[in-house]
Amino acid sequence: MHPAGGLLVWLVALLLIQCLEGSHLLLAGLLSLLLSGSKAQRRCARLAWGARWLFVSLFVIMAWGGAGEPAWSGLLAPSREGLADALTHVGRLLLVLMAVAILRERMSLPELLTGTRRLLEPLRRLGVDPDRGLVRLLLVLRHLETLPRPRDWRILLDVPTTGNTEEVFEIADRPFSGGDFLVLALVAGTLATVWLWQA
Repeated sequence: MHPAGGLLVWLVALLLIQCLEGSHLLLAGLLSLLLSGSKAQRRCARLAWGARWLFVSLFVIMAWGGAGEPAWSGLLAPSREGLADALTHVGRLLLVLMAVAILRERMSLPELLTGTRRLLEPLRRLGVDPDRGLVRLLLVLRHLETLPRPRDWRILLDVPTTGNTEEVFEIADRPFSGGDFLVLALVAGTLATVWLWQA
C-alpha cells in the first residue's frame, strides 16, 4: 500500500473514533491493544503519561460541568450524564493516542513524509507549497524526539548552538497501484456512509 493510502486510512480511523461511545468504544480499545505490538503500547503509555493533566482536566470539566442527576448524594457529586460524557471523551482521547502510537510504529518517517506530500500535492494548484509543510512537520517530529524530560527542563533555557549543519532528506515517491485506488474508494465509501449515518 502506498504510504498516502495508509495515512488516509489512519485519518479516517481518527474520524470514526469520534463516533464511538459505550461498548463500541470499549471494544475498539480492546482491539487496539490486541492488534498493536508491545512497542506501540509503550509509546502510547508514554504519550498518555505526558498528557495526564489533559486527561484529568477533561474528566473534571466533563464530569462536574455536565447537568443531570447526581451520581451520589452529596454537595460535590458529579452528574451521571457528566460522568458518562467524561469517560467517553477520555476513552476517545486515549484511543487517538493509541492510533498515533501505532502509526509511528508501523510507518517509518520517510514513508510518513511521502504519504503526507502526496496528500498535500493537490494544494499546489492553490499556490500552497507542500514541501514547506513537510519541512515543518519534520522539524516538529525531530523536536518532539529530542525534547528533554520534565526533570531536565533547565536544558530548555540553554542557548542553542549556532552550528552550520545541513541535513538532506530524500523522499522516494511511487505511483498509486490498483490496490491503492481500491483503498481510496473504500475510504470514500466509508466517509459517505458515516456522513449519511450522522445526518
